[in-house]
Amino acid sequence: MTDDGRRHERLPDPEWPVLESEIEYDTGWFTGGYDLVEQPNGTTKRYYWAELATAVVVVAVADDHVVFVEQYRPNIRQTQLELPAGVVERGESFTDAGLRELREETGFAADSASVIGDVWCSTGVLRHRRGFVFAEGLTPVERDLDDNEFLSVRAVPVEEAIERATEPPTNDATVEGVLLARDEGLL
Repeated sequence: MTDDGRRHERLPDPEWPVLESEIEYDTGWFTGGYDLVEQPNGTTKRYYWAELATAVVVVAVADDHVVFVEQYRPNIRQTQLELPAGVVERGESFTDAGLRELREETGFAADSASVIGDVWCSTGVLRHRRGFVFAEGLTPVERDLDDNEFLSVRAVPVEEAIERATEPPTNDATVEGVLLARDEGLL
């Protein structure tokens, strides 16, 4: 497991024997490698993976509006409307990380936060867990953006949140977050 100050999930014991586990590269942001696995039919195969630190996504509501951020994503060369999100630090819970990220990215502190979902992402290739937090009781505070965060805060009426979150370009975390909140009766 990587020791970079961020939270990484411990994997359970494997059901299929892992004969070898190799890290082939480590960028400081993600680690990539493979596990040589003995499959049920006795053959072996390399299962490649990339590990990312655990992340949190925040669905925050104030005055019948969902708080989004708009930011340019160089990886896909597009600007997206997204839910606030970020990496969970070592020792942080999803709610603590969610409250911190909300405050840093949007300039809102929340009175309460609760976990509304917890998923493993793109399990065919990633070792990446993501928690979803619902926050409410927002009050304005000072933002504290990272040096690579250039984002604008956008308030979207609750009744438009799902439609706006699913408009291209979008991402899985934003869509999942608003759908989880809707299914919990929070939107």
